[in-house]
Amino acid sequence: MILKGRGLVEGVVEGEAIVTKQPISFVGGVDVNTGVIVEKGHELEGESIKGKVLVFPLGKGTTYNPFAIYAMKKRGIAPLAIVNEKVEDIVLTGCIIAEIPFVECKEAMKIRSGDFVRVDGEKGVIEVLRR
Repeated sequence: MILKGRGLVEGVVEGEAIVTKQPISFVGGVDVNTGVIVEKGHELEGESIKGKVLVFPLGKGTTYNPFAIYAMKKRGIAPLAIVNEKVEDIVLTGCIIAEIPFVECKEAMKIRSGDFVRVDGEKGVIEVLRR
């Protein structure tokens, strides 16, 4: 399956997808020292986003989110790429400064957790290689 969206931060990566239908805040919702979702009641609570292609509808939270994403990248625990249904400037800014490929794709929820995907952040293409 090939999904086309809008590439906003370049880079090509391949990895396992982790998907949620809930928004994510990188401040208070993710432990920036471990990459684990810590927001109480979140459907990914207890799951690690480290080294995964993180797919979620849109970001939420404070203007500190970009710094949290950057800190995670510097610690080696950031997602490989981020795919959102709708671009949100705070998450996009974090991906820009951390150089994490970012794609906005309205069909992002067709991806399932565990899918092995290739994300092309320049062309805006997500390819599901294995389900």
